[in-house]
Amino acid sequence: MDFDCLEIESLVGFDWDEGNRYKNEKKHELKWQLIEEIFFNDPLLVLEDTKHSENECRCFALGMTDNESYLFVVFTKRINKIRVISARSMNKKERIVYENVKKDS
Repeated sequence: MDFDCLEIESLVGFDWDEGNRYKNEKKHELKWQLIEEIFFNDPLLVLEDTKHSENECRCFALGMTDNESYLFVVFTKRINKIRVISARSMNKKERIVYENVKKDS
């Protein structure tokens, strides 16, 4: 692995694949600008997706947009940028986990 998933503070932006940039909007009605917002809002819960991290370290993040939409985002790192793989609204189980983290922070 070329980076620690939990250390996203050193990342300096986003590297969008043109296909993925609009795939999330078409499939889940999430514009790429909205997806980026969760990385700037607290709390942000980031965990390594060990099940899908064979060729590169994949992570998932649970976070909230500026208008308080709860999102689940899968991403990796390309050079020093976040590369979003997919995004969707949190499911009920993920939202419970996130709310507990939010309460404790």
